[in-house]
Amino acid sequence: MSQAPETDTRPTVLVVDDEEDLRDIMRRMLERRGFDTLTAGDSTQAIEACRQHPGDIDILITDLGLPGVSGGELSRSATELRPEMRVVYISGLPKEIAVADGLIAEDALLVKKPFSSEALVETLRSVL
Repeated sequence: MSQAPETDTRPTVLVVDDEEDLRDIMRRMLERRGFDTLTAGDSTQAIEACRQHPGDIDILITDLGLPGVSGGELSRSATELRPEMRVVYISGLPKEIAVADGLIAEDALLVKKPFSSEALVETLRSVL
């Protein structure tokens, strides 16, 4: 049985969503598509993962509608800890409304729910 060479690094994605089922579906789908994943159910767990994870975290995928702290606020705190980390938002809101409400910047990447695994993976590959 051949092993992939150690130099083949898989991008690491931190998935943050308060819906456990959705978080688990995204984790399994991303792992099948060649990503390593970390998961968090809220902003506290996500910030802890940013502090504790020994390797790189390439992308933060966060729901905009997290309880307590918005995905936008979480991304600001997380990227202070890991400035090289890219951010992709997921939301049921259209991007125009999220921008108009001041939740995200105009140039932010947002994947609208419901989304296909292809749409999500394509967005992730575009930022890597």
